[in-house]
Amino acid sequence: MTSYVATFHTHLGALLSNRSLGTAGLSPRMTPVPRKLSSSCGTCVRYEADEPHFELMDGDLEAVYAVTGSDGFRRVEASGNES
Repeated sequence: MTSYVATFHTHLGALLSNRSLGTAGLSPRMTPVPRKLSSSCGTCVRYEADEPHFELMDGDLEAVYAVTGSDGFRRVEASGNES
């Protein structure tokens, strides 16, 4: 399992994505965005999964990051590529 952080342009986008991830059986939680990441709304969704599940995200998604350590992040692209 990988830990992910999804950021959004609006709080509503985070809320809707949190709901979709929960309905899919994951255990998401909404938290403030880590300082190392930028976000328009300041709220992110953290979850653990085998893949980033872009299909469950609201259209207001800004980015999805894989957590690489206690404070490290790697951006994950929708095609499955990481940068």
